[in-house]
Amino acid sequence: MNTLFKVLEKKRINLPENVYVILSSCRSYNIFNSVDQLVTIAVGGENNNSFEVKYNIPDVGVITEAIVHRVSNGISANYTEPYMRRRDPDTMTVADDLPSDKGHFRDRFGYEFDLLKKETIDWLKEQDLCVFFYFAGRDNIGSGGMAIAPSNAGFFAMGLSMLQSIIAINELPEEFSIDSVVYIAPTFRHTHFRGKQIVVHKRSENLHEIFSYNLYPGPSAKKGLYGALLSKGEKEGWITAHCSTVQVVSPYDNITTFMHEGASGGGKSEMLQNIVREPNGQVLLGENIITNEKRFINLPLFCSFNPVTDDMALCHPALQNNDGKLTVLDAENAWFIRVDSIIDYGDDPFLEKLTIKPKKPLLFLNIKSNPDSTALIWDHIEDSLGKRCPNPRVIVPRDIVPRVINNPVSVDIRSFGVRTPPCTKENPNYGIIGLFHILPPALAWLWRLVSPRGHANPSIVNGGGMESEGVGSYWPFAAGKMTKHANMLLEQIIQAPQMRYTLVPNQYIGTWKVGFKPQLLMREYLTRRGNAKLRSDQYQYARCPLLGFELNYLTIEGAKIPSRFLQVHRQIEVGTEGYDAGANILNEFFKSELLKYNKSELSATGNKIIEACLSGASVEDYESIIPVNY
Repeated sequence: MNTLFKVLEKKRINLPENVYVILSSCRSYNIFNSVDQLVTIAVGGENNNSFEVKYNIPDVGVITEAIVHRVSNGISANYTEPYMRRRDPDTMTVADDLPSDKGHFRDRFGYEFDLLKKETIDWLKEQDLCVFFYFAGRDNIGSGGMAIAPSNAGFFAMGLSMLQSIIAINELPEEFSIDSVVYIAPTFRHTHFRGKQIVVHKRSENLHEIFSYNLYPGPSAKKGLYGALLSKGEKEGWITAHCSTVQVVSPYDNITTFMHEGASGGGKSEMLQNIVREPNGQVLLGENIITNEKRFINLPLFCSFNPVTDDMALCHPALQNNDGKLTVLDAENAWFIRVDSIIDYGDDPFLEKLTIKPKKPLLFLNIKSNPDSTALIWDHIEDSLGKRCPNPRVIVPRDIVPRVINNPVSVDIRSFGVRTPPCTKENPNYGIIGLFHILPPALAWLWRLVSPRGHANPSIVNGGGMESEGVGSYWPFAAGKMTKHANMLLEQIIQAPQMRYTLVPNQYIGTWKVGFKPQLLMREYLTRRGNAKLRSDQYQYARCPLLGFELNYLTIEGAKIPSRFLQVHRQIEVGTEGYDAGANILNEFFKSELLKYNKSELSATGNKIIEACLSGASVEDYESIIPVNY
């Protein structure tokens, strides 16, 4: 028991007080040094291939949280409760008195968190524990820390150790700084929170503690530690962006780097996916949901691409190279990939090959499995009879991803994805965004402040309407001040004058169901152009100013994109009547959300942009506030 303390003392590493109390008094604990060791405890031991994660809940009885299988390609865990298969957007609460715009624990639950913290520590002291060290971030930019979980929640610990790099105790550097701690206590979901996913963040000047009262990795192992990175960046003046990043190479050897942001479900992981051809080799552009007409295009060659980040990117001052663009580095050690769009063999050959026979064990969530079988990413479990779980996931170590880029990259195009609903003149909605739009920087900032969660969100519990995820789309994970992050985000945009900004929908363009094709075709087109700017007659001010510039025409490798996909008011089922009604919905939504930021703490430029929007600004007005480069 004292071996750990002796090693840490020798390395001059100080344990946080609560960690010391737990490890000094618990029933037992084991230090884990590798993902492979956690694979073994995920199924309860070396000789097991199946395991039930269950707890005896006072006054309730035994509750099984998840059923875990050892499969040929890693570990597969399935939650018994459909609610636990997606992240609840209301998980986060703050339990400290540092500056914060988030709801405080005492206000939400009616008592001080210190009472529950003591109960949590006492509960952990009664368990056999799994303990390991990690680093959230990369290349010494980020947050070092520790995870403490009950041993029977090994699959959760495995996921955390993959997402945020596990560090063997003997490899801890001298004076390793423990900046964050994750405590896992899943029974409290039932005893204190009526079954809800709750994650409590408690910050101090030198430590960010995360108390996770559920076993879904999204709110804590991933987004919880994302919150720790955001808190560190807020203090030091840098951002961890919520984005995927991909370096794309055209058939003519042009290289263009895209950074794709957006709320959950906004197409970040999909930006790293291949375009799937139809059996005859064509590409399905979309299907009209009213007429059932399908529109295809022919593309002889696709661009190739090199993945950089999947969901989180460090935008640290030490990375910037003063080329007028933003430089980013992946903040993760593994990627939490949603595979809901893969429903049959062949839908994504690249990801299928990567996950069927991986070089390292993977963690599958919400994927059908049997002990010793092979987990298949298109074989999703069902929430109810005939209804697939909308949030199947696989955690993939980034170092087994082919052609992955490990060094920082400069971004050429910063895009923003929005899940859009269908729009018709009879049932107007905000699905009025064309294949893609060009945004002036000021408008690009506004879209990141509002970050619509959008239509039929697969990652979020009850995610259906036009809701906001806030600054940079990462606000649900941040514990600090909204205006502070808004100012940092705006300054980041101002300091990158050579960046270009686009807006891209997914799911629907008016009455056409398009899935994620818009962003993939944008990726193809803009990469082929390289640094060449659009012709002046190729774009014009959009009918709805919030959409910046709309395209007049677009041709990819000789394939013309019909104008109804570029300017939604040209669709006869929508027309100007349906478009303008949808634009009004979008305008009112922006105005209501932007009032949160219209404060004295916001920079003068930020206030000017918001006031322009609230007064019905034109695209020209936005262009005049921050100089443009397109």
